[in-house]
Amino acid sequence: MFAYLDPTVRQRLLAQGKLNRIDMQGKTVDASTLLVGPGQRTLDVMGPIPLPISLDDLNTEVKWYPAVLSSELSRVDELATSLRAQGGQQHFAHLVSSMAVNSVMVYGNALQSEAPLVRVHSSCLTGDVFGSERCDCRPQLLAALKRVSQEPDGGIVVYMAGHEGRGIGLWAKAAAYLLQDAGEDTYQANRTLGLPDDSRDYSDAAALLLHFLGDRKFRLMTNNPTKVNNLTQYGLNHIEQVKHVAGVGDANRRYLKAKRLWGHKIADEDL
Repeated sequence: MFAYLDPTVRQRLLAQGKLNRIDMQGKTVDASTLLVGPGQRTLDVMGPIPLPISLDDLNTEVKWYPAVLSSELSRVDELATSLRAQGGQQHFAHLVSSMAVNSVMVYGNALQSEAPLVRVHSSCLTGDVFGSERCDCRPQLLAALKRVSQEPDGGIVVYMAGHEGRGIGLWAKAAAYLLQDAGEDTYQANRTLGLPDDSRDYSDAAALLLHFLGDRKFRLMTNNPTKVNNLTQYGLNHIEQVKHVAGVGDANRRYLKAKRLWGHKIADEDL
């Protein structure tokens, strides 16, 4: 069970070049041991893994690179050792709560493109998985996947697992929904909960893009200038913002208008 934690499996993946460790500048560093030095922040990146995708009318295949903070992986390994001593497979469910695994999906020849099309997408269980129309997340994700699959040189979609509800988590997001139903907009609801307007951390996304693209120019599908500014702060200096509006409907129009009031580049005709 959980064979990927077995040191022999890890060493085999390292030898095959299927497992790498990168720092926050996207540079490859030593990954021979799970241990991470004090104060070090690195990511373990696995892949490429062929991943056929079928979503609605989109059928394609990507190269999948899951990525996790090395420190989280090390803590999970320690927990797994303890759980093995206790016995009982059901205990291993505790492992998943300790890891936020982000994903890089690469289409076509994006890694060789001079200016690839990129989407950094924040996870949204209610939208991406349940199909909720309270937000535009699933339509944006599907539109991004379609757009990069139609590019001559492909593109990249980075899926950020720890970004639920602009970083506040699913439980707080549910409470924010109830506050919105009582009349507050999505940002006011966060403030009522005593939370920031946006809690998302883009440092891991930036490190992954630096690793795969270096200092090349890329076109970022987003309506949010703050996302561009945050990625720029982490060393991505050549970003061209590309409009990315999708899935506008009666159920999310108020939500999108609130996003526009708070700086998103969404025009009247988009709504």
